[in-house]
Amino acid sequence: MTGLLHRAENLLLAAALAALVLLGVASATRALADADDLIRHLTLLVGMLGGMAAARENRLLAMGTVAQALPPAWKPAVAAFTGLVATTVTALLTLAAWQFVRGEAPSSSTLAFGVPRIALQALMPLGFAVIAWRIACHSTAGWPGRAAVLAAAIAVTWAVSQLDGGIAAARTPLLAVLGAAILLGAPIFVGLAGIALVFFIAAGDPIASVPLDHYDQVTNPLLATLPLFTLAGYIVAASGAARRLVWLLQAWSGHLRGGPAVITVLACAFFTAFTGGSGVTILALGGLLMPILLHSRYADRASLGLVTGAGSLGVLFAPCLPLILYSIVAQVSIEQMFLAGAVPGLLLVALACGWGIAASPQGGFRPGFSWRRVRVTTWRAKWELLLPVVPLVLIFGGYALPVPAAAITAAYAIAVAAFVNRDLPKGEALVEVLRECGLLVGGVLLILGAAMGLTNLLVTEHVPDRLTAWISTAIDSKWLFLLALNLFLLAVGCLMDIFSAIIVVAPLVVPVALAFGVDPVHLGIILLANLELGYLTPPVGLNLFMSASRFRRPVLEVARASLPMLAVLAVGVVLITVFPQLSLALPQWFAARG
Repeated sequence: MTGLLHRAENLLLAAALAALVLLGVASATRALADADDLIRHLTLLVGMLGGMAAARENRLLAMGTVAQALPPAWKPAVAAFTGLVATTVTALLTLAAWQFVRGEAPSSSTLAFGVPRIALQALMPLGFAVIAWRIACHSTAGWPGRAAVLAAAIAVTWAVSQLDGGIAAARTPLLAVLGAAILLGAPIFVGLAGIALVFFIAAGDPIASVPLDHYDQVTNPLLATLPLFTLAGYIVAASGAARRLVWLLQAWSGHLRGGPAVITVLACAFFTAFTGGSGVTILALGGLLMPILLHSRYADRASLGLVTGAGSLGVLFAPCLPLILYSIVAQVSIEQMFLAGAVPGLLLVALACGWGIAASPQGGFRPGFSWRRVRVTTWRAKWELLLPVVPLVLIFGGYALPVPAAAITAAYAIAVAAFVNRDLPKGEALVEVLRECGLLVGGVLLILGAAMGLTNLLVTEHVPDRLTAWISTAIDSKWLFLLALNLFLLAVGCLMDIFSAIIVVAPLVVPVALAFGVDPVHLGIILLANLELGYLTPPVGLNLFMSASRFRRPVLEVARASLPMLAVLAVGVVLITVFPQLSLALPQWFAARG
């Protein structure tokens, strides 16, 4: 029975993504009235279903850095503690979302095709309830423990619903408990929403404003670009595009000294730009690229470090998810972010290629150049090569807005894989690809929605203004501020995944950077470049663990092998920080032409 329920849930998630693509394409032609509003609410549906799937598989985005270092004997108790806190916060979100939906019901309207708005809004309390249940199920191994966690969460939720006033004295201990749970591995969205809930409960204010902020943020008109571009990337990664691209790069550069390194860097950058997560790139391409490097007589350590380091490249290239996410969180034009990342991204790629060429063996095997092989591989990979061109031409040519452009890009990727190359996964395999896409999107949207409630609370309490005043007093130089910012972001990048870091950090640092005269677009590229570098920073950089898992090597061995790439890319981050025109020249040039 459980298996059938999970399968139905996966099919519904796949159907929601398919509907998002179809409606997005239809909106480009303006053939369907009110499509935009329905698209925004389908994004909410995808987010809640994806969050439910992530909770089901215990893959909600979390820190958990401290928990990894704890003795194994402590881990069951830690899991029970974090599970209890996370279940309680999510149960409170369920109550708050129910209060929000109940308040919206009297004034609810209909969307396109007569879909009641309240029906999609009602997914919020339902989704949070399912997530709470699944977090509780992962908290302990046995049903008695799970029942105890659920009972405690329900009791706290009922007690909160009966409060007539605030409990200000409980705020500090509750925040301490919440902070400990986040450090020990509770989901990031639990920490962000939990802080906001604690402040509202302590002040005696309605907690329904937290899901209201979640709803407003997740139904942001631009946010549908996130699941649509992610879907395009996952379709490409699931097809034979990786092999065709690697064959193409081998044909063009395999005969040159350092050619295999160039192949590795360019292939990884291309795939990361579309999948949005470098860990996916390592898992998808590692098995193809590592043998090429070793066959060309690259040292084992150099090969391992090159694949691991190259996996973090591509974050600055359109239409990568972090660029979209920063533009939404920082309220910066998505077109400007796409343009701003191009030159810095190419700089990092060039530096990585340079190191790969320098590390190449003198007498390694290099196949001869063949124009015939170049023509054949280029022709076979032509559809993949056109993929990044589609959204850029549509957006910057003025033919489509970002959401329809993202939908057309996803439709293009699906059509090419299904009807041209005929390597689109079928049946259950395709549903699995869509589920993985929805799982990532759901985890990100949960954090984004929860962060909005906390951000509004911080603005109300004038926290960004106070932070700006304090830093302006402590630091009187723009360059000293940028140095401190880089060190801070590097630490954040190795402790948190890039999506959580953007959502948490950007609202705080943007006002401070503006006070020092740093352009928000340039700040975004600095932030993303540092977080990209954080993927490789020991001891807990994400790519180190992904590479260790993919190649079955100890994490410390991978970390040592990645140090040269870490140093090379750090030079690139310094150059991006010191020379803002690397980021701003293209946006300013396009603005001047417009």
